[in-house]
Amino acid sequence: MKFFKAVAIAGFGLAAAQDDACHSAHTTQADCGADAKCTWCEASAVPSACYTKEDAKKLPPAVFTCATKTKARRSELLPRAEVEKLGVVWRGNASSQSSHELLEAAELPSDFSWCNKDGKSYCTMSRNQHIPQYCGSCWAHGAISALGDRIKIARNAQGVDINLAVQHLLNCGGVGTCKGGSVDGPYQWLMDISKKGTGISYETANPYVACTSDSDEGFCKYVDTSCKALNVARTCGSFSQEGGPCTGLGEFPNATISDYGSISGADAMMKEIFHRGPISCGVDANPLLNYESGIIKTKGEGVDHVVSVVGWGTDPKDGMFWIVRNSWGEYWGEMGYFRVAKGALLLEDQCSWAVPSSFTAAEKKNQVHCHEGGDNCKAKAAQMIV
Repeated sequence: MKFFKAVAIAGFGLAAAQDDACHSAHTTQADCGADAKCTWCEASAVPSACYTKEDAKKLPPAVFTCATKTKARRSELLPRAEVEKLGVVWRGNASSQSSHELLEAAELPSDFSWCNKDGKSYCTMSRNQHIPQYCGSCWAHGAISALGDRIKIARNAQGVDINLAVQHLLNCGGVGTCKGGSVDGPYQWLMDISKKGTGISYETANPYVACTSDSDEGFCKYVDTSCKALNVARTCGSFSQEGGPCTGLGEFPNATISDYGSISGADAMMKEIFHRGPISCGVDANPLLNYESGIIKTKGEGVDHVVSVVGWGTDPKDGMFWIVRNSWGEYWGEMGYFRVAKGALLLEDQCSWAVPSSFTAAEKKNQVHCHEGGDNCKAKAAQMIV
């Protein structure tokens, strides 16, 4: 009797999935959760799968458990189809053989954090994507923060921190906006411009304004965020009589990368973080909205946000957890960070890493020295904008 019941259940599930658009489009829970039209349904008698929310309501509740409740926040990650339309390779790597695979296997410690390694912090500043107004640019912040940390690691935490310009990526990246992006896009864009001989500018030449051309938040409709020299790196004369108008710079401090890649799973994450530094990862942010402190254990329903993972720890009661930096400011969480249990919030589903190449720094003596008004570093009219 149990056999026939199982066959009937399997037949029902297969019939429901046969013409379901979400079932054919998404094979993982993370991809399913990123699509607003879809929901992931779990079952023990048949394979768990992705269904449209309409079809999910028709499945027998005694057999299927579906994440059908309304999401509390808009996803800041675009569906795979939209990401690929932007020219981004889904879970792409810079080369056919990822350099991640060449990292040596090592016995990893039970506790490790780049924010406190041998008594020294290699973590750069915490950021807040939501000021001066809301902008769904977590995907840019997670990637830029992790890369900034890796540059600090390369400098052995010496000298003034290098803080990269998120706004440059928003203005010129073409891989996302204030209405969403991807885990993969930022490093793929940066690799492309690195090959062309330039890199991402620094925060002091392009401050974050939380705007893109499609944003209708706050003052964004009055802001020009088009990709041009003024919106890559700029300076403005002190007073009108000193040349007041702003100048787009052709020479400016910048950073490039030599490699990037995509990984998933706790083991790969730990190996990459331990050997080369923090990484950016997708996460379910809904359980984070009212987070104050402690270790989050919620499984997660769908990836809708990007953060940077800087290490891990081990709790006597709760076991292994990740140490994660968010981009909601230091007023939130544990001074802008949070801890999440291994296997929770879908944090291990999709992550990206990049390897720093060149960067402008005092110790490298590679700065082009510009005047206060930028007149001797002004971008040429024909100069390529990236």
